Amino acid sequence: KLDTQRRERERAAAAAAQREANAEAELFRREVGEIAPLAVPPRASMSRNPPPPLPVQTRLDEEAVLHEAISDEFDPEVLLETDETLSYCRPGVSQDVVRKLRRGDWIVQAQIDLHGMRREEAREALAEFIRESVKRGLRCLRVIHGKGLGSIGKEPVLKGKVRAWLVQKSEVIAFCQARPHDGGAGAVVVLLQPGAAPAQAKL
Repeated sequence: KLDTQRRERERAAAAAAQREANAEAELFRREVGEIAPLAVPPRASMSRNPPPPLPVQTRLDEEAVLHEAISDEFDPEVLLETDETLSYCRPGVSQDVVRKLRRGDWIVQAQIDLHGMRREEAREALAEFIRESVKRGLRCLRVIHGKGLGSIGKEPVLKGKVRAWLVQKSEVIAFCQARPHDGGAGAVVVLLQPGAAPAQAKL
């Protein structure tokens, strides 16, 4: 008996809700009045085979690498003063910067070892190393070029090349030969300018 009464109440409540919904719908139709469907223009058919994406950023990166290329034929002696210990300070920068580099006041934040690489390989590796260091906001780097003991004639070929390459990078404001325990004649410590940005053009 209780179940029957509960079912009756539920049916009565459902019927009342339905009547209320119908009344609201009728009221809405009266208020809105006559309606007509909107004229929808035909939709454009989309191709199922979209064109391949263009690697725009990759192309821009490759162009930036070309702009930042450093020349093998550049002679730093015609523009810049360097000494026998492979130190350099860009014009307008205090000589105290080189003295501090020699003393080890700057903490080396990253290094690259070019020892044993061929000239072309070393040049590309150095350019990439400087570019990535600039992106990371680094200031002080160490470049290991070796002493040339394994080269023909025992001449430090990369040592001179590294000097010529470094002075072509506008981000480099100074460098000097590393201290004995940091590589001595086989490495240089490089200082990048604060807030350096990759140069737009190079030789």
